[in-house]
Amino acid sequence: MSKVMIVDDEKDVVYLIKVLMEREKLEVLEAYNGLEAYNRLTSTDPGKIIPDVIILDIMMPEMDGYTLQSKLQEIDELRDIPIVILTAKGQMKDLFELSSNIFAFVDKPFEPKSLVKIVKDAIVSKK
Repeated sequence: MSKVMIVDDEKDVVYLIKVLMEREKLEVLEAYNGLEAYNRLTSTDPGKIIPDVIILDIMMPEMDGYTLQSKLQEIDELRDIPIVILTAKGQMKDLFELSSNIFAFVDKPFEPKSLVKIVKDAIVSKK
């Protein structure tokens, strides 16, 4: 079963995306800020789960999406996970221009069917 990590500080957004992904038979991991996601992804726990795709908000407390994405680039095991950037701030796209692991940008508010298709395409691209 493919796995999707949702990283967003808005609990309602995480819940909505979780429902959409679970309908598609995808396993969902949740994190409510970049630091929580980073700690889960870099944990030494032998049972840790590495997602096939990360849906990442940009503006979050503790650690923003740009910082998280940059840190993931430094880790061999995590550098190639496709990332779907979810943002209400279109101008932030410029920060990610040179990043090879950015699969797509999705503006908030998003069209649910479109987000599902993008995530599925990202999963296929990784295989």
